[in-house]
Amino acid sequence: MNRDMNRESLAVTDSSSRQCGFIGLGHLGVYLAASLLRAGHSVTVHDLNNSAAEDLLAQGAKWANSPREVAQVSQVVFTCLPSSRAIDAVVTGGNGVFAGLAKGGTWIDMSTNDQSETLRLGEIARQLGIATLESPVTGGVHKAAAGEISVLVGGDEQVFATHRELLEAVGSPVLYIGPLGSAAVIKVITNMLAFVHLVAVGEALMLAKKGGIDLRTAFEAIKNSSGNSFVHETESQVILNGSYDIGFTMDLALKDLGFAMEYGRKFGVPLEVAELVHQTFIRARSQYGGEAWSSQVVKLLEDALGTDLRAPGFPARLQ
Repeated sequence: MNRDMNRESLAVTDSSSRQCGFIGLGHLGVYLAASLLRAGHSVTVHDLNNSAAEDLLAQGAKWANSPREVAQVSQVVFTCLPSSRAIDAVVTGGNGVFAGLAKGGTWIDMSTNDQSETLRLGEIARQLGIATLESPVTGGVHKAAAGEISVLVGGDEQVFATHRELLEAVGSPVLYIGPLGSAAVIKVITNMLAFVHLVAVGEALMLAKKGGIDLRTAFEAIKNSSGNSFVHETESQVILNGSYDIGFTMDLALKDLGFAMEYGRKFGVPLEVAELVHQTFIRARSQYGGEAWSSQVVKLLEDALGTDLRAPGFPARLQ
């Protein structure tokens, strides 16, 4: 199928059902793609791991053998990928999204990417006649599974308006942040705060245990206090269970913290607390590996004190 044929048959319209592509079926992407299917959209998927698509194919998704093949049959192509390098590899080059997506099509990147990379790739897309939105998501895998994850959008406001209903199929709320690149910054800020809260939660729970307070009681007291946070309500549960399974790895956490440190230098903002947390995560990755769950950063304190943070009645994974 050539680009001219795509232009005629796959132009983006305001119809309720669209031809969507989705590339990147990891912990988050597989649920985001499933939400598009539930909303009645046609979804063609691709991932380096073929087995990641099995459930989606059973729900009616179609498989393509490359990003280019996904784009050739899509009006809108979503990507949700783990790194800037992966995003570039998927969208550029002869077998990438940009090689297959017609003029008038749209690329929506749901990854957490560097602002400069988002702008660079957005300019390449613009020169090809392809619209670009960035729409990183935040709230956790359990929110993505329920279709309730927050969606942060950057890009041309008219392009956003045309695709708002499509994004609302994926999550809620859908928040328009500003021009392309702005969502990249706010997403990193939210993740930076989450990692700061995570390290603080570990210290708080350990202080409670060493102070002789039942950890179930401590969890409820913090949850109902001015010290509460989204991170406490969610990640504390899998810490107290001992699974640490939050669906987000040390490598991903350090990627995002690295972006935060870069923005601090770029914008002239000293990030003293965030830098301490950054160093703590570096030690945690060294100790437990890059594929360990990010919440295992708390295990550094458990191991140092020879004291675990366990309590009955908490789930291994958030539902």
